[in-house]
Amino acid sequence: MKALRSFRLSAQSVPYVLLAPFIILFLVFGLFPLGFSFFLAFQVWEPSAGLTSMKFVGLENFVFALEDPWFWKSLSNTAWLALASGVPQHLVAIPLACFIHNAFKRWRNVVIGAYFLPYITSTVAIAMMFSSLLSTDYGLVNQGLAALQQALGLGTPQAPIDWLGQAENIKPAVSFVVFWRYVGFNTVLYLAALQTIPKDLYEAATMDGASTLNQFFYITLPSLKPMIFFGVTLTIIGGLQLFEEPFILTGGRGGTDQAGMTTAMYMYRTAFEFNDFGTASALSWLLFVVVALLTWVTNRAFKPRGGNV
Repeated sequence: MKALRSFRLSAQSVPYVLLAPFIILFLVFGLFPLGFSFFLAFQVWEPSAGLTSMKFVGLENFVFALEDPWFWKSLSNTAWLALASGVPQHLVAIPLACFIHNAFKRWRNVVIGAYFLPYITSTVAIAMMFSSLLSTDYGLVNQGLAALQQALGLGTPQAPIDWLGQAENIKPAVSFVVFWRYVGFNTVLYLAALQTIPKDLYEAATMDGASTLNQFFYITLPSLKPMIFFGVTLTIIGGLQLFEEPFILTGGRGGTDQAGMTTAMYMYRTAFEFNDFGTASALSWLLFVVVALLTWVTNRAFKPRGGNV
């Protein structure tokens, strides 16, 4: 007890002691897996044989990945899904945020909470719900389309659409699910940015005779540019790392003709299904390069001349 009472931390050591838990967790669960993945990208490894079975192969894993047609197909699928789900998110979220900002005052938080709910809902629950909605036999989507066709007098309803079974329908179905989940998140971002725009700008524009449309294009959009850059960057990173929605909706296999297999899914299958952790690590670093390159391009696109975003 006397030893404990006599123990005192110096003022210089207190910050390091307080930061130690985070630093240790980051080293163990952040930096070490990252470094091990980079090391593994240059190895051939059979996990069941232990760490001693690793064999250095240089760039062979990267060469194999770049020559693998499945990798390019998965990258093409990922780009398609990222564009088809990401672009509509922002095209809808910006005007939707403006509408909520101007039309709802007292109930604004309730309305935006309803739009934000899909983002915080479990991905598994969302995918299972849409699996039922998109079902060929009893899905409400096909039933609704058949009822709409009858109401419009377009003749006898056609056969139900196999949304998750036919290759040409898988990507649109997955894209819609991703769009539905994340559009509320982007709406919240833009709504937060709208609340920082001074009202004096709109009042002055109104007095000068500017229409609502002109105010949107010449005041709102330029003021939202930093948040648009932030939101688009998040969408690019998330879209290129897309995994949960297509994995669950396609049963983990990518669907017919691998139409829904993303690069993240292919990495997972390469590691845990094909038992090739070296190639999977190489794929992850190639994907990192693609994400970093597109993020840099986005930064250049949003960067004003002679300054930062």
